[in-house]
Amino acid sequence: MLWTRWLVLLLCWGATSGEQQADERDGAQAEVRAESRRQRSPPPVEPLDFGFVPAAVYGTHAYYEPGAVGILFHMVHAFLYVVQPNSFPKDLIVKVIQQNMGGIKIEEWRKPENIVLLLQWIYYEAGFLICGTIGIVFVVLTPIIGTCFCVCRCCENCGGEMHQRQRKNADCQRGFYTASLIATSIFIILGVLIAYAANHNISTQIKSTRRFINTNMRDLKTFANNTPAQIEYLTAQYTTAKNKVLSDLDNIGPLLGGRIHSQLEKEVVPSLDTALRMAGAMRETKEALENVNSSLEVLQEGTGKLQASLSGERASLSNTLSDPACTNGAVSHTCNTIRSTLSQLGINADFSRLPDVSPALANVNTVLKTDLSNIVQKGYSSFNDTPKLVKEQTKNIVSGVKGMLDKIGTEISSFSKMFPVESSLANFTIFLNQGQKNIESFYPQVDQMDFYRWIGCVAVLCMVVLVLAFNILGLLCGTCGYDKQATPTTRGCLSNTGGNLLMAGVGFSFIFAWVLMGIVTTLFVVGGNVEKLMCEPLANRQLFKIIDTPFLVHPAKKNFLPGMLFQNPNIDLTLGSMYRDCYENNGLYHALQLETMFNINSFLNRTVYNKDLAKVFESVQVDLQDISLLEQDGRDSLINFANSGVGQIDYETYLAEVNKGVTLVDLLSFSTDLEAQADQLPRGALENALKGHASSIRQIHRDQVVPLEQAMSTLSQSIKQLQRTSSELPVKVTNILSAIDAAEYLITHNASHVVKQETKGYIQSLVGYFKQYTDWVKSSLTAEVAQCKPISNIVDSMEIVACSFIVDSVNTFWFGLGGCCVFLIPSIIFSIKLAKYYRRMDTEDVFEDLGNTGNHGEQVCDIHGNLSVVSSPYYDTLTRFPRASAPPSYSDW
Repeated sequence: MLWTRWLVLLLCWGATSGEQQADERDGAQAEVRAESRRQRSPPPVEPLDFGFVPAAVYGTHAYYEPGAVGILFHMVHAFLYVVQPNSFPKDLIVKVIQQNMGGIKIEEWRKPENIVLLLQWIYYEAGFLICGTIGIVFVVLTPIIGTCFCVCRCCENCGGEMHQRQRKNADCQRGFYTASLIATSIFIILGVLIAYAANHNISTQIKSTRRFINTNMRDLKTFANNTPAQIEYLTAQYTTAKNKVLSDLDNIGPLLGGRIHSQLEKEVVPSLDTALRMAGAMRETKEALENVNSSLEVLQEGTGKLQASLSGERASLSNTLSDPACTNGAVSHTCNTIRSTLSQLGINADFSRLPDVSPALANVNTVLKTDLSNIVQKGYSSFNDTPKLVKEQTKNIVSGVKGMLDKIGTEISSFSKMFPVESSLANFTIFLNQGQKNIESFYPQVDQMDFYRWIGCVAVLCMVVLVLAFNILGLLCGTCGYDKQATPTTRGCLSNTGGNLLMAGVGFSFIFAWVLMGIVTTLFVVGGNVEKLMCEPLANRQLFKIIDTPFLVHPAKKNFLPGMLFQNPNIDLTLGSMYRDCYENNGLYHALQLETMFNINSFLNRTVYNKDLAKVFESVQVDLQDISLLEQDGRDSLINFANSGVGQIDYETYLAEVNKGVTLVDLLSFSTDLEAQADQLPRGALENALKGHASSIRQIHRDQVVPLEQAMSTLSQSIKQLQRTSSELPVKVTNILSAIDAAEYLITHNASHVVKQETKGYIQSLVGYFKQYTDWVKSSLTAEVAQCKPISNIVDSMEIVACSFIVDSVNTFWFGLGGCCVFLIPSIIFSIKLAKYYRRMDTEDVFEDLGNTGNHGEQVCDIHGNLSVVSSPYYDTLTRFPRASAPPSYSDW
């Protein structure tokens, strides 16, 4: 038993933490999850792939299909159900065992509770008791009746007289007895065949038992050989979790720093973005001021030239209208009309009165000497360097954790080597080999004993076959030699032989019947009770419930199995649960509940994720005070931009002048109207002169007004852009600086909460890898490591061999043999009756008329043909009912 205990302890490796510690840790994790859910859901832990534990392939298929003989088994089971229809008496057996634990004593049975148990047991066994009693009565009475029958026949009674009465229905009676004997013989033959099939099935299945033994032994060897490799695989997979942790530690900057960065960027990045947009607004303001300045110069210069051109054209057109031709009555009206519009040829907008933007432009140029965009980009870069900063600040911690993980891996490897797993299982394999050799050494003896058993059963069946042989031969000889014309005293030799054979069968029936019934009764009582009390409850697992009954073996010991294996009967381990787990091919660690004996969780808690490692993780500190989002030069640049004078520009005056037209009238419309009026004049010099002036006006519009309009459009866009930019500019700058100050304050003062939260999430992810490993170890130990299917296969194989191979066959044997014994009784009766019709009688009845004297006599004829007259006053009676008389006792007989 020592090696079994070693094996049990060796398979303990790899469980998870104890229930109390697991509950505490689960409670803490629940609080952490609730808190993190309120703040921010932690990132999911990446699932690890630990591969598949090397699986053991078992070759035993503990299943038996009896085939055609199964029909006979079902018949026997149905007969036993009729004899014993009661359910399995689990409670009764438990009470009997518990009340007689100290041994069975006669005086104890006088107690009322034991008498009640005895009566309950008698009630349960009533069917077997009745059938057994019938069998015993049969065994006792058969030789007595046979002896009395022989003595009676020797006294020429009980059909022993060699005289046969003549009856009118003799042929009908002979046919009935013949058919009945044939039918009885057929049933006896069927019983013999059933018994022989069962006998042969035992021999056949005993040879098949070797296959079960070999496969079960091979499965146990596979179990022993694969278990070390499976345990080694479990220990080796710690490297998978360790490598993942090391990988995350190497990437602590992107992982932890990235998480911190993603949390802080919600406040930091928007403030930097507004500062960067303000830097762009500075450049746009400079461009807009430059556009205003240049456009204003163009407009001032252009309007002066346009004013001179329009004045000259107005003077020239006035001179043309002073032509004497305009004095003509028909023309004067047109000339006056044209003369009245000359005042429209003038400048509308006066850009010389607009204020100069050069001072504001000079201030903006001074502000732009400080590259605010570059300063903001430095802030971005400083903030984006958070992962790098985290990596630099945790460098020592990462190196320390790596050393601790290597140490943990060494401890796990050394722990798995503390127990001589391979040597112990090698000894177990040697034990199996030696055990298999010892079992195989008994094969010749088993074959020899089975041969003797087979011979004995065949000999028993030969007794029945001998009776059958006499019956069949007697029927053949009697039927073939029977002559209807022959009288009872003149029957032939063949017919007489048939009758003698039938009587021989009767004699052997009396000799063998009680022996056969004794065998049947013994096998019936034993085999039937084994089937009902062992095989059936073993098949439906009721037998396990008896063994697993608490306090069955001892009042102070709760469970039998853990008390035997671990000397701790209080462990909640039962044979039924163990068989069920092994039947489902679960691990032996789970089936035997070895965590109650050796819980690996405490070791894993001390090594895989111990207090020292937890302290190291908890000591992770990240300081972000070195991060600067905006330098002082950038702040000064923003303040100077707000005070650059852009906001003091009189944008309304600019927009008022820009919204005016360049000229008082549209020159193109004016020139078109002028041509139309010239066309109304008579052809001549005046008409041509006016059209020339219209063309000159168009030329002025094209060369001077259009460029001025373009400059005015540029000026309008720039002024509007400057107006938008300068709108509440000091407030905007103040808001930007306040946002940046708030972001920097968050980083320098309140970032510790974010760092702590993200560090906790990061540590949880690292711990999650170890938890995955321990959970995988637990599930592997439960379902994959040291799968104990061979144990349930052994139980199932024992059930198949003991019940299906042997008990069912034995029960079928007595069932067939018992049928033969039962049908021997009518066989005896019909054989005795039928023998009278086949055997040659010593005397026979002859009836003859003795004349007219009025007297009739009965003549008895012996086998020599001599007649003797016996006068009888009862003529009518003798005629109707002839009575045989004993042959005369002459001295020459």
